[in-house]
Amino acid sequence: MRAPAPTAGAPARAEARPARSAVADAYARLTEAFPGLSVTELGQDEAAPRDDGWVGAAGLAAGGADLDAFLAWDDAQVIRDYGQRARPDVVASFGLHRYAWPACLLITVPWFLERRVPRLPVEQVTFQRALGRMAVRTGEFACLPDDPAAGLPGARVMPDEEALRAEVRSAVAEHLEPVLGGFGPRMRRRGRALWGMATDEIVEGLWYVAHLLGEERRAMSELELLLPGATRPYAGSAAFRELTGPNGESLPTRDRVSCCLFYTLRPEDTCATCPRTCDADRVAKLTAAAAS
Repeated sequence: MRAPAPTAGAPARAEARPARSAVADAYARLTEAFPGLSVTELGQDEAAPRDDGWVGAAGLAAGGADLDAFLAWDDAQVIRDYGQRARPDVVASFGLHRYAWPACLLITVPWFLERRVPRLPVEQVTFQRALGRMAVRTGEFACLPDDPAAGLPGARVMPDEEALRAEVRSAVAEHLEPVLGGFGPRMRRRGRALWGMATDEIVEGLWYVAHLLGEERRAMSELELLLPGATRPYAGSAAFRELTGPNGESLPTRDRVSCCLFYTLRPEDTCATCPRTCDADRVAKLTAAAAS
């Protein structure tokens, strides 16, 4: 499972906060488990943050100056950390991962923890990548009939778990589709390949956070139901499987649909879920990670 590049900093205080939303507790638990990402919910009349490194998801989707500035950070980071310049499409791939990974969590974590699925079009999300902060304007959400939040303003009641899973897939697609449209021309990937990357961000983001929450196995089961394959526009499935460690221990892994292209910088250093990594190397990487 992959996490985005580490960040530092703490959420800033806002002058006014809205009443607690249906997803506030889930966002609080997310930050408690993973302090590298904090989520601020904006009040009704509170402006989204600008400048100081903030970028709106709608700006990334537009594919213009905001995206240029966003990717310039990735370009500089590669040169600083690896002493070489990456191909433009590799830089774009890194940048998309570093946005989509936390953006998916805005939807999947409330579903996983509370069975509530917020709708977050790109106009309602702003990102500060260097500090790992997101500002969102929540409103409409889906939930199940027995949820105490079912009577709240903005609630849309789904009849059962499968209908709620469909809402997760739809809400993520609603947010990511314009973002993929903005990044797409900068990348060599199109269509199915981009949605394969989206599939990986959904799965690996929640898998990672659930591991921190002590609920990795439940997340794997839930994600297999969420993305069993053939759930368009997504490409591929959760694709979890088990390997056996040197002492007979079970080592969960999965086969990514897409490749993050890190091999173009360090061919010998691929992640444990990379389609380029053989099972023997996966076992070695997973065993070393467990030992550390």
